[in-house]
Amino acid sequence: MKNVVITGTSRGIGFELAKQFAEAGNNVLALSRNTEPLESFNHKNITTISVDLSQNDDIKKAVGFIKTEWKQVDILINNAGKLINKPFTELTSEDFLEVYKVNVFAVAELTKSLIPFLQKGSHVVTISSMGGIQGSLKFPGLAAYSSAKGAVITLSELLAEEYKEQQISFNVLALGAVQTEMLEEAFPGYVAPISAENMAEYIFNFALTGNKVYNGKVLQVSSTNP
Repeated sequence: MKNVVITGTSRGIGFELAKQFAEAGNNVLALSRNTEPLESFNHKNITTISVDLSQNDDIKKAVGFIKTEWKQVDILINNAGKLINKPFTELTSEDFLEVYKVNVFAVAELTKSLIPFLQKGSHVVTISSMGGIQGSLKFPGLAAYSSAKGAVITLSELLAEEYKEQQISFNVLALGAVQTEMLEEAFPGYVAPISAENMAEYIFNFALTGNKVYNGKVLQVSSTNP
């Protein structure tokens, strides 16, 4: 039984991940602003906390639970994401900041806050995007999103080096298009080749076993371009 923290669990990949880890007998701390979907799922292994990841005080609520109830974290999956689709010349500094707060700053803050609870063999998996990979086909309109997804790749590489003596692993999965609500909202009518449930199954297995052979790596998880 693992203690697993997952962000962005109200829908899509995060929701499916929480279910899969819980049904496999693991303890899940699900962090999302909207906790109702998983509360309705009502699994005894899932604890939900309403968290706005862009607010450091909210992150402290999660840390408080872990300190009191768990004492350690085996897997952290930084899955939450914010996407704004606008032509570059229409993106404001506020748009960039809004996207970076969730996709970069929150990843750094939550990971930093959980470092004291990560033990030898723990695995931090950050969900990036093919849009953050150099040389990949980019969706126009995603200057803020894709650049943020590139930033967390470098962050994870640095953390893998910084914490290698503690044997805490940091890896990134750069996903191609997945049929989620966020994708539909950003690109109405676009049909992705893989479902959220199927992608969650891949991430579930990688989070449990990928750190045995990978550390500080970014894996491209996409059957298409993008």
